[in-house]
Amino acid sequence: MISPWPATELDPVRRLRVLAAGLGAAMYAEDHIDAPFAEVWSMASDLAHELPHLVPTIKEFHVRGGLTDRSMAWAYGPLGHRAQFEVLLQPGWCVMQSACVVGAMAAVPEGGGTRFAVLGTLRGHVPAPLRMVLARSIGASRGRKMIERARRRTAARRTC
Repeated sequence: MISPWPATELDPVRRLRVLAAGLGAAMYAEDHIDAPFAEVWSMASDLAHELPHLVPTIKEFHVRGGLTDRSMAWAYGPLGHRAQFEVLLQPGWCVMQSACVVGAMAAVPEGGGTRFAVLGTLRGHVPAPLRMVLARSIGASRGRKMIERARRRTAARRTC
């Protein structure tokens, strides 16, 4: 008798780590946010209202026909550029991809707070050396800044 293949379930943050490694993501960061999962994810999943606060290159984010498990959206940048995104949104998991960019967020309860992770990278044939330069030069700091903005946005929503 052949034993069954090993299997495991990964929580959303671990899945995002795997996705970041597989994509060779230019930006990946994760940290603990001292707020309940429900509050952090309520903020993060409110893409139309909160994504422009989290990502400086997005001025507006419009979801077509309301946000569902799989949706289409348009992102508009401050310099007039725009991109159409396919959005996959589930509890603790959000992946957004356009023809040129992949962005993602994940969250899981951790202690009395939340472990929150972000990913951003270019799609397509970006040479590995360029991807590594981007990751080293701006990736880590941009990821930490995005998590800090998520921390502030979660706290701001709590006071409203």
